[in-house]
Amino acid sequence: MAYYPKKAFTPRKPVKTFRDLDVYQKPLECAVLISKDIAPQLVKNKYPYAERMTDCAMAVPLLVAEAHSLRFADFALGVGYLEKAMSASNKMVVYLEHAKGLCGSKFDTGLIDDLIVRYTLVRTKMFHLEKSWKKFRTEYGDDKTGKGKGDFKY
Repeated sequence: MAYYPKKAFTPRKPVKTFRDLDVYQKPLECAVLISKDIAPQLVKNKYPYAERMTDCAMAVPLLVAEAHSLRFADFALGVGYLEKAMSASNKMVVYLEHAKGLCGSKFDTGLIDDLIVRYTLVRTKMFHLEKSWKKFRTEYGDDKTGKGKGDFKY
């Protein structure tokens, strides 16, 4: 029988805006690290996808922010944006592994490995957030009342 150390329960801070979400904060931290520490080296080493990588790094937190707002007006569209953010996280892992493979000796591979782990974890958290949104929608009957069905106009 395995025993696990008990941790004290600490409730999470309530989410008031998208800025409170881990799935927004962590990719934003990664985007800053990439723009500050990795992108200049990529450009210097003439990495062909440097601009795409920095754009993709910024896309993840941007898509999370949009998804959080859209889910109230058009739930399916909000979930779609969250899925695009998950896809962008996967793309970032591919870009980072590719850059590491091409220019690994010229980079801090520890930083690249750390970023890969962060993007992988945040992608999993986004998946759980999507499941949570769907559960919340079902529990509160929003799917039956038509709230967030997508008939909003700007």
